[in-house]
Amino acid sequence: MKVSIITPSFNSEKTIEETIKSVLGQSFEDIEYIIIDGASKDRTLEIVNKYKDKISKIISEPDKGIYDGMNKGIQLATGEIVGILNSDDLYADDKVIEEVVKTFENYNVDCVWGDLVYFKDDPSKIVRVWRSSDYKEGLFEKGWVPPHPTFFVKKEIYEKYGYFRLDFPVAADYELMFRFLKKYKISGKYIPKVLVKMRAGGNANKLKNIIKGNLECIRAWKENGFKMPFYTPIFRLARRLPQFLKI
Repeated sequence: MKVSIITPSFNSEKTIEETIKSVLGQSFEDIEYIIIDGASKDRTLEIVNKYKDKISKIISEPDKGIYDGMNKGIQLATGEIVGILNSDDLYADDKVIEEVVKTFENYNVDCVWGDLVYFKDDPSKIVRVWRSSDYKEGLFEKGWVPPHPTFFVKKEIYEKYGYFRLDFPVAADYELMFRFLKKYKISGKYIPKVLVKMRAGGNANKLKNIIKGNLECIRAWKENGFKMPFYTPIFRLARRLPQFLKI
């Protein structure tokens, strides 16, 4: 199975080299690596071009935000499996893609995901742990959602059920995973190990974006033909507390 990894970036000079090295250092060999840059004004492209002989496609042009960059990358991808790794995130070790592919092959599923940890500055200093689980009907009602940076999907699923919606500027990842798993009931398998290390402190974790994201999640239910239970936002917030206690 060929795997396409997409990294959207914008003014990522401080972090993107670590991201690139974590992809290029994977033990699995059949990887198509695509970097979609939103016309960065800093040294991002200079750093990316240091590795251009090992990167399959590099695009740099103005876009409509990170989800637009992801969509561009998915449309360019030629792999059977598509994964997305943001320009400040890292794979947890060099066997991640190898294990992802084995899971797809062994369970014949449409998507897989795993666990995620957050770090501050130093990838070895973990500040939060996000443990996921296998999906079963009713979990979205209880505030569950897979960690999106660990979410790998067959490209045919995107082609069949759609891409990231740009009218969800904060929670397009939630809407997409909800649409795939809840509405269209694609098959999936959880890998019970940390797949991605995510840098803490991004825009998604700012209070105003947390509020906006929760409103977009409510809209994601409605626009996919469901009504979110009144208790779901409470469960979503409650699920975050144990993530800090598991360190």
